[in-house]
Amino acid sequence: MMQKNNPTVLNAWCSYDWANSVYNLIVTTAIFPIYYSAATRQAFGGEEVQFFGLTIKNTVLYTYAISFSFFLIVLLSPLLSGIADYSGRKKRFMQFFTYMGATACIGLYFFHGSNIEWGILCAVLASVGYAGSLVFYNGFLPEIATADRMDRISARGFSFGYVGSVILLLITLGLLLHPEVFGFGSGDAGVTSATRFGFLLVGVWWVGFAQIAFYHLKDRPTGLKLGGEVLGKGFQEIRKVLRALRGQLSTLRFLLSFFFYSMGVQTVMLLAPLFGESEVGISGDEMILVVLILQVLAIAGALFFAWTSGRRGNGFAISSTLLIWMGICVLGYLLQDKLSFYGLAGLLGFVMGGIQAVSRSTYSKLIPEGTKDTASYFSFYDITEKLAIVLGTFSYGLIEQLTGSMRNSMLFMTLFFLAGFVILQTARLQKSGKPLAAANS
Repeated sequence: MMQKNNPTVLNAWCSYDWANSVYNLIVTTAIFPIYYSAATRQAFGGEEVQFFGLTIKNTVLYTYAISFSFFLIVLLSPLLSGIADYSGRKKRFMQFFTYMGATACIGLYFFHGSNIEWGILCAVLASVGYAGSLVFYNGFLPEIATADRMDRISARGFSFGYVGSVILLLITLGLLLHPEVFGFGSGDAGVTSATRFGFLLVGVWWVGFAQIAFYHLKDRPTGLKLGGEVLGKGFQEIRKVLRALRGQLSTLRFLLSFFFYSMGVQTVMLLAPLFGESEVGISGDEMILVVLILQVLAIAGALFFAWTSGRRGNGFAISSTLLIWMGICVLGYLLQDKLSFYGLAGLLGFVMGGIQAVSRSTYSKLIPEGTKDTASYFSFYDITEKLAIVLGTFSYGLIEQLTGSMRNSMLFMTLFFLAGFVILQTARLQKSGKPLAAANS
């Protein structure tokens, strides 16, 4: 068993955020969607593509692919986390999903537009690998830190991730801006080659730095082999956690609040670049600057709200961010110029880092002290977030379709934050430093 609050282990755990966050920034947000759209448009002579004989718009196909990857995780993570808890092999599962995701990112190097089936397969596997590894990674937090340290450690992890991803993004931008200097050739061909090489770098960075966490995090094997018996026991673990959650009122209320405000948080984060391009006229180059602003200020936000949580409690810290999120949605509806969008992006980045870090540490504290089912508990946290993404993005698109404006969609997100805020006030979260699980009794 790992000793809690061991500085080496804590930093090693945080290093995994440094390792995998490059996928979230470069492949999910900043580079791959733009490359995918341009490469498929050039290969097929327009936005309509052929996918296994089916004619479909390229962006719609990509959206469906990412949604499918979330759906897979929703189906798989409860069972796999139950097996991991029962067999004591959280790190093994974390390694499996890491290697899957990183290999898929490397596979994107070979995607050039016309082989769209290969590109979609790699995009799905990378997304599953990223989301799947986080279930088991987050499950280690209650095992390595005491309640009074969880806010700071969770914030440190996100900060590591933001710094690491910005560093690799800047390296990738250097390759894109000067491809001839690095041997990729000049012109569009050079930029394309440099972009594909960037995806390879993401995979190597992810799997390489992950070894730090894998070396220091320890499994607690039960001696049971992975077979039919363990599969059945995996289902039993999930049922056991479900029964336990029924008696943990504060945890259930927090998860319900988390579900509602995550519909707003994840949707606004994912679609802010599209909103800026569509409603304000932000160009691709300017959007990369926006992404950098988001990442840098997210570091400050994660640390500030962890400090706030330590002084005023987790409930106060999350409630404060939700009020700011509501203001962001209203301001997004009203803003007209690029300068205002940059300012709003900075504010969004600040509360993005805060709400992600404090939400994770809050849920960690709500897990009963000494429990061995941490991965199973976090699978419910992950499912809640993934379902929120599906419903939030669907709502955003539906409102835009019905009203013809993304501004109305942005304003509608306020209702999700308001619902999360109201429900959170009923969760009776105690001060930081105390095991929040006590509030369940």
